[in-house]
Formats: sequence, C-alpha cells, structure tokens
Amino acid sequence: MRHIVLAAVLTAASLGFTPAQAGNGMSVPLDEVRVVSFAKPVATLYVGNPVIADVMIIDSRHAFVQGKAFGTTNIVALDSAGHPIANQQIVVAGKSGAGATVTLQRGKEQMTYACAGNRCQPSPQPGDAKEAFDAGTEQISKYQSLIGRAAGGGAQ
Repeated sequence: MRHIVLAAVLTAASLGFTPAQAGNGMSVPLDEVRVVSFAKPVATLYVGNPVIADVMIIDSRHAFVQGKAFGTTNIVALDSAGHPIANQQIVVAGKSGAGATVTLQRGKEQMTYACAGNRCQPSPQPGDAKEAFDAGTEQISKYQSLIGRAAGGGAQ
C-alpha cells in the first residue's frame, strides 16, 4: 500500500503538483484566494473558465487562484517552451468545503447547481434552461461588477 501512495505522490510531483495538491485538485471558497505551487517554473497559465475562477501569477512557481462563481474549472500551466507542467481541477464552492455539481431536470429543461455542505447555488452551464441561465449569469455579472467597484474604491 505504501508503494501505491508513494507512486501516486511521485507521479503527481512529476506533473507539477506539490504533494498537498495531488489528487482531485483544490477547493477555493467563493471570494477567497488560494496559492498554488508548481514543481517547475511556469511561463504561461490558463484558466478553463474565467467566470468561475481567476488566476494571477505571483512568480515563476506560484500563483493566486480566486474563486469568482460557484462551479468547477481547471488551470493549465506551461513552461517557456509550451510544454505542460500542470493541469489541476479547481472547485469553487461555499465556505463549508469542496462541492459537487447537481443538474436538476424538470421536463425538458435543466438547471445546474454547485453544492457544498447543505447549500446549493445556481451555476449556469451551457444547456441550462434559458430563463435559469440568463438569471444566473446576470446575477454573477452584477456581483462581479459590485466587487470591481468596491475594489476600485468607487461607488456608482
């Protein structure tokens, strides 16, 4: 059993994850940041869905990941030659920990929710019913706008 765990940690380290990040990825609470560390220097960092999470490179081996909306995405790190260093899942959930995505099907319409603990929040996804998708994305957009204005110190 020890050999399997050690092999998993060594495999994760070779992919660019530190042992604390090996496994299913990382959970980031909404409106909080976490630091992600890379085993090798990173030249380029991509986020799969920038509506869900944002990344900012601190230095060549560290980046901030900010939870912006409930849901799941990933980050991909590349070295200066364009070779992959890491591909890590990011789950943005409530303060109570890692979440799950739940799809509610009502007849032919679907709605997607990100759930953590005992609470689920709308997490608009392509394929959701137009009304639910539009309402969810409008709320996320307004919320992000309010945060941006607050961070800039201006009120409108």
